[in-house]
Amino acid sequence: MVVLFWRTVRALPFAPRQRQKIFEQLFDIGNASLLMVCVLSFFIGGVIALLTGPVLVERGLSDSVGGLVGIAMCKELSPVMMSILIAGRIGSAMAAEIGSMSVYQEIDALRTMNINPVHYLVLPRFVAIAIALPLLVIFSILVGWGGGALVSAFNHKIDLSFESFFENLKMIVEFGDVANGILKSLAFAIVIAIVSCHQGLVTIGGPRGIGRSVTKAVVNCIVMIVILDYFLTRLML
Repeated sequence: MVVLFWRTVRALPFAPRQRQKIFEQLFDIGNASLLMVCVLSFFIGGVIALLTGPVLVERGLSDSVGGLVGIAMCKELSPVMMSILIAGRIGSAMAAEIGSMSVYQEIDALRTMNINPVHYLVLPRFVAIAIALPLLVIFSILVGWGGGALVSAFNHKIDLSFESFFENLKMIVEFGDVANGILKSLAFAIVIAIVSCHQGLVTIGGPRGIGRSVTKAVVNCIVMIVILDYFLTRLML
């Protein structure tokens, strides 16, 4: 995977030649995932407000709900949950597609035609997910804030107005906190692309091998995302 990552980084100057494939991947990753991102983010923000709001109200800290939801969404939950969602939806598709080409010797055919598989298959997916995932995370943060504000306003145990919610959010959340989540999502995007493409490239054993590769790709992505999240959080404190 390290070798594949290095070869992909070295191939970045050739990305403009693959712009059509990059646009296709961007559409598949970004536009097709937007509805799921909205639903998941809205309810994550709502759940945070629902769980923490009554506790803060009991201690006379009801105005702090906005800041808590804001920080939790932008620094941790949006980048991690969106990355896991994309790993399950897009990472599995990458592993299955490239794995099928590997099993049925299409990658060998590319090499025979003097087409570099890294340039043709890995690079467009790498660039597309590195652009799409941070954008999805920004959208997720905004939707999550909206979900938390809506629950805080209409839940009788919290009863916090939209104005108070976003006023406290603006006081607590800084641009660096949002940038923190975006940088995390970029690192997670690289992990998803490299792990999934590598797993597809090493697939052997026919349809059963493709199934194993897809499972390994998703599980490895999720495990590496959670482990990397700890070290990135520790580094950015």
